[in-house]
Parts: sequence; structure tokens; C-alpha cells
Amino acid sequence: MSESTSSTLQYRFDGPEEAPVLILGPSLGTTWHMFDRQVPELVKQWRVLRFDLPGHGGAPAHPAGSVAELATRLLATLDSLGVQRFGYAGCALGGAVGIELALRHPERLASLALVAASPRFGTPDEFRQRGVIVRTNGLDPIARSAPDRWFTGGFAAAQPAITEWAVQMVRTTDPGCYIAACEALAAFDVRAELGRIGVPTLVLVGSEDQVTGPAEARTLVAGIPDARLAVVPGASHLVPVEQPAAVTDLLVRHFSTAWQQPFDTGQTALPAAAAPVTVPAAPTPVAMPTPAPVPAPAAAPRTGPVAEIAPAAVPPQPVAPPDRYETGLKIRREVLGDAHVEGVLARADEFSGDFEELVTRYAWGEVWDRPGLDRKSRSCVTLTALVAGGHLEDLAVHTRAALRNGLTPQEIKEVLLQAAVYCGVPAASSAFRVAQQVIREETTPAE
Repeated sequence: MSESTSSTLQYRFDGPEEAPVLILGPSLGTTWHMFDRQVPELVKQWRVLRFDLPGHGGAPAHPAGSVAELATRLLATLDSLGVQRFGYAGCALGGAVGIELALRHPERLASLALVAASPRFGTPDEFRQRGVIVRTNGLDPIARSAPDRWFTGGFAAAQPAITEWAVQMVRTTDPGCYIAACEALAAFDVRAELGRIGVPTLVLVGSEDQVTGPAEARTLVAGIPDARLAVVPGASHLVPVEQPAAVTDLLVRHFSTAWQQPFDTGQTALPAAAAPVTVPAAPTPVAMPTPAPVPAPAAAPRTGPVAEIAPAAVPPQPVAPPDRYETGLKIRREVLGDAHVEGVLARADEFSGDFEELVTRYAWGEVWDRPGLDRKSRSCVTLTALVAGGHLEDLAVHTRAALRNGLTPQEIKEVLLQAAVYCGVPAASSAFRVAQQVIREETTPAE
């Protein structure tokens, strides 16, 4: 095992040093222990590298705000170990990392398995709302609801040790890193790019997964040229934990038969996609013990490169200036939420449409995109200005935005107290009533 820096990831190796490398990527809120049941069989053919997401499993809390940054840190870790070419299997957020690798670094990837993954995970609002909940209430509400998202009801009831393991795994995650990972998933959307994935891909999903279920899996299979689908009966989101034998068998079969030769820039054709596969339900697994705290890790031995041939570097292309309307629309959605922005734009007509374009282009595409202040600071300024002007309807909208931008309810209270001194007590009194209601609605965990 090894410690990570801000540019690498905490990892561990299992298996023979001379074997080809197979990487297993975990999902949000889990650790590398989620693949404990797959490793004994996989190490018979591969040198298995598992990694922890930042702030998970005792890894240093260096938040990564995008899937691309997580992929970059993983590649930096592999570069430090001399690993150039590898197979990759990832679950949920770990699967998103695999998609990013396949799209941006195809020369490194020999084969890919996507477990409980999606080209877009829910909606950006859902994950940013989860970040608001964690920022306000900590991880306990998310931890307590994790078994409902991750396992079927029958499995959770029959396997209390695994259920408690799941809860504790989330509780011990660093909240800031969890929130950053939510932001990464909120921004992840590769639906338009799936056709560029050229590596052989297994898409694996539990039949009862309510988070990223068979519909999302079929979207991946339909978009990736060389992909096959495997649906595991009787499993929910953490299918490697709930049905370990079935998942192990599928991974072994896939990586044994679909290991692409070193990247060839002249390749023009891809093999046809295979038919979907449905596997029988695996026997009920025995309880997985709660993992012990991660011990002080020692540096893992360095390995030699798996391959040394890489495609020639492509010279950088000129970058077109940004479209301020598109930039503004993106920022407006990120700050105010998709539902609010879509409602505003839907109500725009021939009379008000030009005004909405003006606001989107200049307020959001110019001012909110300036680097001089971060979004938290801009929310503080905006709240104060709205209190001063008595714009209570907009104050409600921007109180929600402030929570999404990282302000806590305590910090919003301090902004309003400051405004009371300089904008007047009556104005602040009205503002407190509006903000109190919004904060109550936004920070109360769903039942």
C-alpha cells in the first residue's frame, strides 16, 4: 500500500508482479474493500491495483472536483509505478473514471468494465442538493440511507454485518471530499461522446439497481461501439458486494477474452458488439466483516512498464474564444439549478426573451465567470445587495444558490446580520424570514 499526495491516489497492489495490471475503481462513499471478494480470483491472472478516492478509506483529504481530475491523479499514480497499459473496472464514480480514461487516454487502456455506471448520473441538481445536505448535516444522513441505495431489501435484512459496514464506510469519509465528488458527478455528462470509446467494454448492472439501473446500462451499450451487457439478477447498486461470485465470473471472462492489443492510431474498424448476457443469481454471500482502519501504509514495490509504445503527440489546436451565452447558461444552471433556469427560460417570450439572453450572457457569462472572486464570495455580495434592495423573491432564489455555492446556513446568517447593520433592521428581518424557510427546505434530508 502507499500514501498519496495531492496529485496521486492511495492504492494497494495484490497479485504477481509480472502479471498484466488490472485496476479496480470504487464508487462514491466506498473504499477499495468493496472489491475484496473479487481479488482472490482476479490475482490468479492479473496484478490487481485498487485505489481509494480522496478522503475515502483513510486517504488524504485532497478534494478532486471533477472526474477528469480523478483520472489525472490515477494516471500520475500509475506513471510513478511504471504502469503504462492496463485493464480497468470501475463502479459508479469509479466507472465514470474509466469512461474518462477511454475517451481521453485510449492508448493506456486495454479493456474496460463499467459496473453500475452511467454516461450521466441523475441530474446536476440531485448531486448538488446532496452536497448541501452534507455541508449542513454532515455525512450521517447519507450514511444511514446508503444501504437503501446500495442493496436490495432482502440482502440488507439478511446481512446486517455488511449493512453496518456500508454505513460506517460512508461515515468515515471526509465530508469535503464527498461534496467535491458530488460536484464531479453533477458535471459529468458524456452522452454525446460514447461513440468515441474504442476499447472492448463490459457493461454490468444489477437488475434491481434503482440508482444507475438497466436503463442507464443500455444507454452505455447502445452508445459504445464494442460493448456487451450483463444484467445480474437479485442485485442492486453495489453489485460486486451483493453478488460477488457472479461479478467475479463476469470480470474474469471479459478481461480474459477482451484485452485489446497496444493502441494503434491506424485502426479504423471495431468488432461488432456482442449480444447481452444474463447470468444466473449467485449464492447468497456470507457477511463481510467491517474493515479495520487502514494501517500506516508502506510504499508498494515499483513494477516495470507493461508496455512502452504510445501514439505520437498531437500538436495543440487553436482554441476558439468562449461563447459567452453558453458559458453563462452553464454557470446559471450550476448556481441556480436546472429546474429554476428551465422554468425561467420556458416563461420567456418574444417580449422578455432578449432580456433573459442579456442576463445570461453578461451577468452570468461575464461577471459570474470572472476569476477575481470565487462563487461563495459572489453569493455573499449578491445576498447583501438583494437585502438592500428588498428583492425578497430573488433573495429566496439566491439563498438556494448560496447553499449550492458552498455557504453554510451559519455563514448565510452572518451575511444577513452584517446586512442588518448596513441595510437596515426591517429589511434584514424580512430577509431572515425568507432565508429561514429556504434553508429549512433545502437542508432537511428526505425521508
